[in-house]
Amino acid sequence: MDIIISNSSNQPIFEQIKQAIKKAIANNELKENEMLPSIRNLAQDLRISVMTVKRAYDELEQEGFIKTIHGKGSIISAKNIELLREEQMKEIEKHIDKIILISKSSNISKKEILDIFEFLYGEE
Repeated sequence: MDIIISNSSNQPIFEQIKQAIKKAIANNELKENEMLPSIRNLAQDLRISVMTVKRAYDELEQEGFIKTIHGKGSIISAKNIELLREEQMKEIEKHIDKIILISKSSNISKKEILDIFEFLYGEE
């Protein structure tokens, strides 16, 4: 699993780590019961604070994506496909809301937007 941190991103580093791990789970790069790097090792690899990685892991655990076994480390929880799907749907909705706002302020019709979507999605 590769985690790439962008210092120029508006997104906090702990959030970038969370999203990278969630993406790896969704793409099946990380599988159920697979061990994550230790907090200390990941922090060292990414050259960031241990507390930043700890915050990402803590939030992932609170959200049900990983579980921590004291003395052993953190592992991927049983995949909650519905939770991942719901999160991805919320992300799509945010982008659609932005598209609607831009199209209305630019007087671009719903049909034109749907035509663009169908073309880009590849379903002509």
